[in-house]
Amino acid sequence: MTDVNKILIGKIVAFHGVRGDVRVQTYTENPSDFKTLPIIGANFAAGDFRFIRAIPHTNIIIAHIRGFDDRNTAETLRGTELFVMRDALPPAGVGEYYQADLIGMTVVRDGVSIGVVSGFQNFGAGDIIELDNGDMVAFRGAIVDTSKRNISVK
Repeated sequence: MTDVNKILIGKIVAFHGVRGDVRVQTYTENPSDFKTLPIIGANFAAGDFRFIRAIPHTNIIIAHIRGFDDRNTAETLRGTELFVMRDALPPAGVGEYYQADLIGMTVVRDGVSIGVVSGFQNFGAGDIIELDNGDMVAFRGAIVDTSKRNISVK
């Protein structure tokens, strides 16, 4: 992601039904956050996205995007990343941060630098830090020091 003012908050993973609804994997703390956020994507603008419902106990929501009103057009959205402009998000609380703020930080294991954060992945078992050298390390249990701009991992 090149625009630091856009924060990735989800991804369209499939269509849902015949009326153009889509299944969205959310990266927000609470999937119902999609009710109020002005979401933008590659093929639509803020205001076109309409939250329909969250599926209980998962990070999947059902949504509709104006102009994609049948199954065939909704299918073209598969893989579309969903963003919100940074200024639309609440400020991070004390001890909190957005993952986008961690990109570029040095990752340290046992006092030795092992790489620089280039992104994050989540394949279902938790967040994984992607390093600039191609390595990946688990984010679980990591200690983030925003003042030193480093992340200590096990």
